[in-house]
Amino acid sequence: MNNISQAEQADIKSHRLSDQQIEDNFTDLHPPLSASEASIEADRCYFCYDAPCTTACPTGIDIPGFIQAIRSDNLKGAAFKIFEENILGGMCARVCPTEVLCQQDCVRNTHEDKPVEIGLLQRYATDAVLADNIQFFKAAAKTGKSVAIVGAGPAGLSCAHRLASQGYEVSIFEARDKPAGLNEYGIAAYKSTDEFAQREVDYVLAIGGITIQTEMALGEDITLNWLREEYDAVFLACGLAAVNKLGLTDENAEGVIDAVQYISDLRQASNKADLPVAKNVVVIGGGMTAIDIAIQTKLLGAEQVTIAYRRGKAQMAASEYEQKLAQTKGVQIRYNASPRNLIRNNGHVSGIEFDLMSQQADNILYASGDSFTLPADVVFKAIGQKLVSQNLADTQAVKLDKGRIIVDEFRRTSVDGVWAGGDCVLDGQNLTVSAVQDGKLAANSINQFLTAKG
Repeated sequence: MNNISQAEQADIKSHRLSDQQIEDNFTDLHPPLSASEASIEADRCYFCYDAPCTTACPTGIDIPGFIQAIRSDNLKGAAFKIFEENILGGMCARVCPTEVLCQQDCVRNTHEDKPVEIGLLQRYATDAVLADNIQFFKAAAKTGKSVAIVGAGPAGLSCAHRLASQGYEVSIFEARDKPAGLNEYGIAAYKSTDEFAQREVDYVLAIGGITIQTEMALGEDITLNWLREEYDAVFLACGLAAVNKLGLTDENAEGVIDAVQYISDLRQASNKADLPVAKNVVVIGGGMTAIDIAIQTKLLGAEQVTIAYRRGKAQMAASEYEQKLAQTKGVQIRYNASPRNLIRNNGHVSGIEFDLMSQQADNILYASGDSFTLPADVVFKAIGQKLVSQNLADTQAVKLDKGRIIVDEFRRTSVDGVWAGGDCVLDGQNLTVSAVQDGKLAANSINQFLTAKG
C-alpha cells in the first residue's frame, strides 16, 4: 500500500484481527433470499400500473413484471425481464442504492410500511440464471462493421453486449489486467463476494462477437486517433483514473493514502489480513468511496475510524442509509469539517486539524473560527476522481466541461463517430446502473448511425 512507512510505524500493522474474524466480517452484507423468503416478499408487491419503481430505475427494468414472474416461480422469465434492460443486473442487485431509487418510490414505502425488497428479489432471479449459465441472447448476423470500446467497466460491457446482439464486432481495450472496471476494483468487498464480477463478465462475453484486450491504456498503448481510423465507431467508457487532491501542504506525507487504490488492493488481496491497517483512521470525503473505505478499514481491525465531511448531513453524497450503515459498523461521522492542516511526526502523518464550517443561505461555506484535531495514523483521500483528459488528445478534441466529457442524450460526443458514457461524462450519476444505461443508449445510437451510413 503506497505512502505507508515501514515496520517502525507501530500503529500501522497487519493481522489486527484473526483470519477467521476478517473472513466473517467480509461475508455478504445482505445474504441472498431463500425460496420461501423470495415468495413472501414477491407477494408484497402491488404490481402497480405505471409503476413508480420502474420509472425510478435508470435502466427501466419492468420491476412488477419480474416480481410477478418470481411469484409464479418462473425465475427464467424474471431474469430475462431484468437482463433485457440491464445485462449487469446481477451486480446492480448487489450495489445499487435501491433506497434512493426504486425502493424509495415503492408505493409501500410509508411510515406504516416498508418498501418491497426489490434489490434482493432481483438478485434472487439473476443469481439462479447465472449459476446455471442460462443464455437469453446471441450475437446477430455480422454487419461487417466494428466498434472499439475503451474501458471494460459497466458502461463498456453494457455497450458491447448490446452491439454484439446487433451484429457488430466489438473490441474492448482495458487499461487494467482484469475486466469489469469498478465492479472488480472499486466495489466494497462485502458487497460483491466470490469473484462475482468476473463471473458476470464471462456471462456477458458468452454472447459472442466481443474481444477484450487488457493492459491497453488510452493515451499510452492506443490513441483516440488510431481507434477512429481502425474502427467504424468508438465508445469511451474510460472512467475516472485520477484522484482529486486535498490541497494541503505536505499532502504527499507518509500515511496519506488514495482511498480508491486501497479499496482496489483490498479487493485483489488473496488474504485480507495481510493488508496494513492503522489504529486511527481519518477519511476525507462524503461519497460512497468514503463510506466504503471507512467501513472496510473498521472491518479489518482499525480501532477508531472517522469520516470528515465539509458540509452537513443532508448534503452528503452517500445516502442516509449508507451513512447509518457506517455508523452501525462503528464509524464516526463528523459533519461541517474541512481539513486545514496535516500534523506529522518524523515525516509520517500523526493527526489532522479541521476547521468547523458554517453555511450561508447561498450555500457558500465559510470557517466559523472554531477548529478541532483528530489523531490519524492514516488519512484516506476520498474526495472524488477526475478524468485524465490528456489521454483524449486528438486532432479534433473531445469537448469537456468541469473536467468531464460532454455528451448529448444519445451519449454522442462533440467528435463525429465517438460516443461516451459512465463516470467519464458530464453530469453522470457515478452509479453502476447509470453506467449500464449509458452503454445501452450509446449502443442503440451507434447502431442507428452505422445503419444510416450503410
